[in-house]
Amino acid sequence: MKRFWKQVTIEADGPGWTIHLDGRPVRTPARSALSVPSEGLAQAVAEEWRGVGEMLDPRAMPLTGLANAAIDRVAPDRAAFARGLANYAEADLACYRAEGPQTLVARQERQWDKLLAWARRRYDVDFATTSGLLHVAQPLATIERLSHAVAELDAFRLAGLSPLVTIGGSLVAALAVLEKALPDEEAWDAVSVDDCWQLDQWGEDAEAKTALDNRRRDFMAAAKFLELLG
Repeated sequence: MKRFWKQVTIEADGPGWTIHLDGRPVRTPARSALSVPSEGLAQAVAEEWRGVGEMLDPRAMPLTGLANAAIDRVAPDRAAFARGLANYAEADLACYRAEGPQTLVARQERQWDKLLAWARRRYDVDFATTSGLLHVAQPLATIERLSHAVAELDAFRLAGLSPLVTIGGSLVAALAVLEKALPDEEAWDAVSVDDCWQLDQWGEDAEAKTALDNRRRDFMAAAKFLELLG
């Protein structure tokens, strides 16, 4: 779509803020008004629209995309969306450790033990860990309590949490970012341990590095989205 607007503004609309182009509200792909629950997020989304050049590129507007997802995809069946994310409690990345070499084992322990320790304190749960790829069952109480934490979230926080979980493979790391218990950079370091170790061992492969950089960009955009919700 070619840029047709000159002015981008935000307007309070009762429970939230709506983004306007030349006085007309922006619409989501499903034609709902693009209304977000915090002024900070509204300002950031508006900046994405102000930054559009001659042609609109959705890939350069991650906050707009997440807001659209919250309204069009999550809100119509919030409970079902939450259940999908909660399934990651059954196989969290931090519970599956390498058998070797020792340098990788040590990196995982340094990053992942801290994550699991936080979750144990925060949710009064425990975790079963394993070395290798075979599935290890988590305690039922752990699954239930983490699932409950996800089920309580509103549509916008679920939309922001989703990329953190799916990109990183760790519901625990995503919840730590959401609750501001872990800075987003540290969370990314934790969920990208294996990828970064591979690059260190075998040298930088341009394609693999680009893929990792793209994942990091999307992870950080989702963390920023959650931060702007307040």
